[in-house]
Amino acid sequence: MFFAFHIFAALLIYLSYKSFRGGIDYLNYFKQELAKPQSEFTPFATVIAPCKGMDEGLEQNLAVLIEQEYPAYEVIFVVDDEGDPAVPVIDEIVSRKDAKSQSVDDPGSGDPPLFRVVSSKLIVAPKAIGSSQKVENLREAVLHTDERSEVLVFVDSDARPARNWLRSLVAPLSDESIGAASGYRWFLSEKPTFASELRSAWNASIASALGPNVKSNFCWGGSTAIRRHTFERIGMRDKWRGTLSDDFAVTRTLSEAGLPIHFVPRALIPSIESCSMRECLEFTTRQMKITRVYMPHLWLLSFFGSGLFTSVMLSSILIAILSKQNNAPVWAAIATLVIVSIFSIGKAWLRSKAVGMVIPAASKQTFPQLTLWLLSPPLFLLNSILALVSRRMKWRGITYELVSPSETRRID
Repeated sequence: MFFAFHIFAALLIYLSYKSFRGGIDYLNYFKQELAKPQSEFTPFATVIAPCKGMDEGLEQNLAVLIEQEYPAYEVIFVVDDEGDPAVPVIDEIVSRKDAKSQSVDDPGSGDPPLFRVVSSKLIVAPKAIGSSQKVENLREAVLHTDERSEVLVFVDSDARPARNWLRSLVAPLSDESIGAASGYRWFLSEKPTFASELRSAWNASIASALGPNVKSNFCWGGSTAIRRHTFERIGMRDKWRGTLSDDFAVTRTLSEAGLPIHFVPRALIPSIESCSMRECLEFTTRQMKITRVYMPHLWLLSFFGSGLFTSVMLSSILIAILSKQNNAPVWAAIATLVIVSIFSIGKAWLRSKAVGMVIPAASKQTFPQLTLWLLSPPLFLLNSILALVSRRMKWRGITYELVSPSETRRID
């Protein structure tokens, strides 16, 4: 038994070291990307923002979409119901945009405008039947884009981008060999709770999986840009049909086409909202259920990695506490706990330092990030097990069942 423990402990230490090295690469990548000068590649872009319900801070999230420091672009808000609570907020945002457009068009203002939203509008998508409502919203929205649009940009309503977000996200597409450019989410809470900080620590481990390796990067639907001709060439609108996850579908399609994905640190976006433990578990499990269907190899890796971490760390604690002999297994257990902790805390610190360069408010999460790493793997393990036993999930008030990557059943 102790022989098996030593083998698995050594494997966990090695993987922890690899993860720590990945943290160094992650920080260096941020430094390199943020040192680049501002790009002058600013083709006409269409920003598509699907909305459903009242996200926490929805007005602030949507308002910044019409205040981007970008020469010419349009914003399309899309809902599935004219009576959605988000509609009055969107109407107010659109009205505010019209007032600002008149202001910057005033020839007597003197200074040139920093931004110019050519148009913004609200459209209503049909009710989804064989896909998620978000996917149906996106499929409808791309039919209403301005004919001048060269880049399609997708953003979530619970994300709050900076004013240079659009320019930064579009910049890598100046290289036509790039399939898409993507950012990712970083959870913040104005009133931190244990549940919201645990969700942030859980999500942070996924955020740091992105980086310089364009072949292993993935798209996040809350902050993704793709050239319009690329979108049409790979038939993405048709590929979305029947899917639940817009971003996993884009990632799979780009991978099949041999098109790389560029991660943009400046497009890392804060999602500012609190959550309960139930909501935390619901969110994390939903992500793993989606991963199991769309990227089963990643789900297996998560299952194995979280299972290895949880079993070895728990065994080490039990051996160190319960063993009555001062022998090799006891010292091996203590060494495992210390070494894995050092590498894990180091990785969390490197990641926090990198993210803080883009989202200063994330620096307030340093302590939770340096401590809750211990609970993230057990949560991943629980999520992976729940994803194994069920493919049903509730998302934005709608229950879905994932039949396959190309078939989604809506259950009302």
